[in-house]
Amino acid sequence: MLFIDHSSALKTIVPSKVITKLRILGLNTSLCNWILDFLTGHPKVVRVGSNTSAMLILNTGAPQGCVLSPLLYSLITHDCMVRHDSNTIIKFADDTTVVGLITDNDENTYREEVRDLARWCQNNNLSLNVTKNKENIVDYRKRRTEYAPILIDGAVVEQVESFKFLGVHITNKLEWSKHTKTVVKRARQSPFPLRKLKRFGRGPEILKKFYSCNIESILTGCITAWYGNCLASDRKALQRVVRTAQYITGAKLPATQDLYTRRCQRKALKIVKDPSLRLFSLLLHDGKRYRSAKSRTKRLLNSFTPRP
Repeated sequence: MLFIDHSSALKTIVPSKVITKLRILGLNTSLCNWILDFLTGHPKVVRVGSNTSAMLILNTGAPQGCVLSPLLYSLITHDCMVRHDSNTIIKFADDTTVVGLITDNDENTYREEVRDLARWCQNNNLSLNVTKNKENIVDYRKRRTEYAPILIDGAVVEQVESFKFLGVHITNKLEWSKHTKTVVKRARQSPFPLRKLKRFGRGPEILKKFYSCNIESILTGCITAWYGNCLASDRKALQRVVRTAQYITGAKLPATQDLYTRRCQRKALKIVKDPSLRLFSLLLHDGKRYRSAKSRTKRLLNSFTPRP
């Protein structure tokens, strides 16, 4: 897995290239002209104390903090796609990840994909921050092979054992102890304001809502991806946080296992309703219940990312 870091991705957007791609996608001329006007002619000044610099008009980049900018970035990168079936490119706003399946120690397609991505970024005025790019190699074989590092623009990409991707710590063994320890540490910082609210005389309903927003949201972040393969000790540590909050609030709180099951069911329903995803098939003799995804290992069985 190669985690790509772009240098100031939103600031390097070229409006003329944006409009060209939007027209290819079928947007009408008036909407394209409106977006072009939105992206150009931004006045910028620098203020230090009572001193203000001269105004500078910028015609590149997208405004930070608005809803339209990440949407435009997603539309711009729609043509950044893989060339080989053994590779996958995962895009979430300006976070890009290249996932390559290496078989029989043949890395040619994976390395070719990385070179194509670097060329695509160069052609689209996106600068890669090579010092922040990281590669995570997942290898379960007893005799691991030493892989030569990836080179991007002549710079070596660092190989790491763990990387924080969209808030989740992914290790090269796909073990989740590091992530759960981080989650527990963050969640244990929230009972203090919960106790303060109780001392101020707030009722169980208010305390339960505070728990749901500030503690449960931390415990359940991307829970469908990592909880299924957690160690028993990690699950107990997560549940201890719930029990502490339950003691403070005086209200019945759902267990982490129940939260995980509920989230998985909700995710499965979305997958079933999406015609482009065919991860589940109906049982032939039943026609109502869905067949479990085939898996050769316990790790894949407990994961919520089965291969189609």
